[in-house]
This record gives sequence, structure tokens and C-alpha cells, in this order.
Amino acid sequence: MDSELAALATSGATTLISLMVTDSWTHARELVRRFLSRTGADGATLTDLDDARARLLAARASAGTHATDGLASQWHTYLQGVLQSGSVTADPLRDLLASLQQVAHAVETRQLTVHNDISGGVQHGPVIQSGRITGLTLHVHQPVDATQD
Repeated sequence: MDSELAALATSGATTLISLMVTDSWTHARELVRRFLSRTGADGATLTDLDDARARLLAARASAGTHATDGLASQWHTYLQGVLQSGSVTADPLRDLLASLQQVAHAVETRQLTVHNDISGGVQHGPVIQSGRITGLTLHVHQPVDATQD
């Protein structure tokens, strides 16, 4: 394999792994699924990708960094194998990489500003803003009013 293809596989794997832990993963996963369908990969490869993401998220939760390197190496090897097998040329991989890099760039440049205003008086407890919360229990202790006797 020539150096350009090896670099392409390395860059593709690194970008893929970096996107696994972002909010844009769903979009990136769909791009990879389309690429994999062109290579003739079976559903197990996509399942492997989902498993890799789960392992990476678990490793990050426990402050593990070696998982990233191992997964990048695994997907680099996979992408090299796809290129070497001839099931796809370098052009579709270049297109995938360009698309993944656009997603990664959007993640990097996205600046989120959140500003919350709470109105309606004094709040004596937690204030939560969310789209949906399930299974949350708040224990609120009411202050004892000394004038009630």
C-alpha cells in the first residue's frame, strides 16, 4: 500500500474515533454506514463500530486513554484492509474522510451559549432546565415557619 493510502486510512480512523464521543456521532455513523455498504461489509462491521463507541465512552468515563489508541489502530487496520482488498477505491474513502472532517470541524467551531433567566419569585430548591428527565427524585425540605403555632 502506498504512503498516501496509508495516511488516508490513518486519518480516517483517527477522525472516526474522535467523532465517536461527540454529539455529532449519529451523523458521522450514518456517513460510515453508507461507506461500509459500498464496501460490501456485513452488518457485523457496523455492530463492531457501535461496540467500539460503547467501549470508548466507558473508557472515557473511567479516565482511560489507551482505548482511543487501540480503537484508532483497529479501524486503521480495517480501512487499510478495505483499500487493499480492492472492494473500494481510495476516492470513496477520501469522500468519507472529507465528510467526517466537515462534521468534526462543525463540532470544533460550534460555540454554544446558554443563558437562563428564572422568574417568579425566590426559588428554594434546584432549578432544572431540560427537554425530558425521567427517574429523577428530588428531596426538598420545607423550611419550618416559626409563626405557625
